[in-house]
Amino acid sequence: MNFFGIIALLAQGVGYTVAVTLACCATGLAVGLLVAGLRRLAWPGIAPLLDGFTYIFRGVPVLVLLFLVYFGLPSIGIKVSPLPAMMLSLGLIAAAYLAEVFRGALDSVDPGEILAAQAMGMTRLQILLYIEMPQMLRFAVPGMVNEFTTVLKYSPFAYTVGIPEITKQAMTLASTTLRGIEVYLAVGILYFAIYRILLVGVHWLERRYHVPGLSQA
Repeated sequence: MNFFGIIALLAQGVGYTVAVTLACCATGLAVGLLVAGLRRLAWPGIAPLLDGFTYIFRGVPVLVLLFLVYFGLPSIGIKVSPLPAMMLSLGLIAAAYLAEVFRGALDSVDPGEILAAQAMGMTRLQILLYIEMPQMLRFAVPGMVNEFTTVLKYSPFAYTVGIPEITKQAMTLASTTLRGIEVYLAVGILYFAIYRILLVGVHWLERRYHVPGLSQA
């Protein structure tokens, strides 16, 4: 078996790796936006809950939370499938970090625009959705890229709950062929290719929410 044959075999796990990464990124993005938006609306009594969420999930190791969800919850009668377990662990941890990224990006929005929107009679929710969020997403792109890359790097933990992604395939192949250097070099190449594709998607998001008139960072 040559090197390209090894890559072809490992590619069988690419679909699982991409699915885990996208599912956890989507969870992190949705929950992170929700947390940042609720904090921005400043409803009474909700700030301590949101701060508690980000504090706890930023401090818990991914693998510990994953085992707690996948192996711990069944002890109280709640069985979670492998992919939802990854979303409830890696996805929520990503959400906690993204919420802080979004909070900083929201603070970068020009206060004058918010004041002008208020003068026009827009509600606080309308200002958030139509004035702040589109600009915030653009300002947050570097932080989003960093966090999505982190999610990709943590996706190999999926093999611990039975998802046959790239790392699982590599461990099996390395044990049977005893060609560990070539196998894990191929793993690195595949992960880098996935990273580049993910980067293209994030750049599309940047262009989609580009604010005309603002210079590129």
